[in-house]
Amino acid sequence: MQAFDRHTKTGTATQHAAPLVRVWDLPLRLFHWLLALCFAGAYLTAELEDWRVLHVTLGYTVAGLVLFRLLWGIWGTQHARFASFVRGPQAVMAYLRSLLTGQPAHYTGHNPAGAVAIVLMLALALLLTAAGWLLYTERVGEWMEEVHESLANMLLLVVIVHIGAVLLSGRLHGENLVRAMLTGMKAGRQGEPDQAPRTLIALLLLLAVLAFWWLQLA
Repeated sequence: MQAFDRHTKTGTATQHAAPLVRVWDLPLRLFHWLLALCFAGAYLTAELEDWRVLHVTLGYTVAGLVLFRLLWGIWGTQHARFASFVRGPQAVMAYLRSLLTGQPAHYTGHNPAGAVAIVLMLALALLLTAAGWLLYTERVGEWMEEVHESLANMLLLVVIVHIGAVLLSGRLHGENLVRAMLTGMKAGRQGEPDQAPRTLIALLLLLAVLAFWWLQLA
């Protein structure tokens, strides 16, 4: 478990701020923002028949990104691996209780509640794209359209809750978690090394997405 107190307090003074380290590697950050872009675009074009090709393209991209994330959750850098942040119900409840105190335990990587949201989003995204594929290829009846729409709304709800939790957690911890997912830098433990940026993997991921878009939309 990688929880730690970000600050050591003496009376009302706050001292010894934890150092910033590179926590999120570049492939993880690229995945995060591409997934957000593709899901938002697919959701907004869902009812627009003239934009169906774009909707389907973005949906397939979501599926590919999630598959990449599953692999990166095994072979990625430390804080990208599921083994480093997916924890049991007791850890999740303990973290939620610490939120109520206004002084939640700080984690270098994802906190236990955030891990739940991540797993839910990945699972819902896979189910959503599978339902979309079955619907688009007409392998099932029109009832799948309702399933597809319901899954999209469920995923949107989880995303909204996740964003709210990120903003709340960031405020309580006194750090900008949105900026951390842009820069990769986050408060870490004393002496903790930076994670490798893995720039080549990120570049290959971006090129694969752009090539797929070109093949679909050109």
